[in-house]
Amino acid sequence: MGTVRSQIRPGLYAITDNRLTPADTLIASVEAALAGGARLVQYRDKGSTAAERLAQARDLNSLCQAFDVPLLINDDPELAARVGAAGVHLGQDDCSLVDARRLLGEHAIIGITCHHNLNLAQTAADGGADYLAFGRFYDSTTKPGAPPASPDVLTEAKGLGLPITAIGGITGNNAEALIRAGADLVAVVGGLFGGQPSDIEARAKAFNRLFARHHPLFSLSE
Repeated sequence: MGTVRSQIRPGLYAITDNRLTPADTLIASVEAALAGGARLVQYRDKGSTAAERLAQARDLNSLCQAFDVPLLINDDPELAARVGAAGVHLGQDDCSLVDARRLLGEHAIIGITCHHNLNLAQTAADGGADYLAFGRFYDSTTKPGAPPASPDVLTEAKGLGLPITAIGGITGNNAEALIRAGADLVAVVGGLFGGQPSDIEARAKAFNRLFARHHPLFSLSE
């Protein structure tokens, strides 16, 4: 796929969830998101056993490789290394970026949660992060206690020269403002995997149509 940054293509960033994508529907749900054009997938599981997480991550990685889409593991560089995932997403209280890079290597994608704080973003950029994540922007069921962020932070963060991700309560009805403000990716949980499973592919396509209209580097033909 070329360089690490070239693997991070603008568009939908699909994030799994124990409640919305349980084990019995996980693969089918993510496959539908990929068929709809998801550009990045994150395996986020806070409740399964270590053995279950290993098996699910391996299956997801094989699926994502078939679609030529990177799989990132939430908060767990060791699991990412074991399954050969493309990288990891780290929160501010997780493993350090330095330790994750040492374990996963220079070609891994490492994203960092920056909340609404440009100082955290600058530190992550200086430390070698591959993308910066901001949010929550709207009410979120997965991270209800996260501090709210303004779309202005996305515009300001563009000066750091890294791909910018928006997260937190994003749906097909409110994503446009974030893309216009500078989001290269919108990370979506409930707005993608909530509702009827049969609608996941259509929801994914709807997000990417927004990118096609409002992001200068997005192409539906990728």
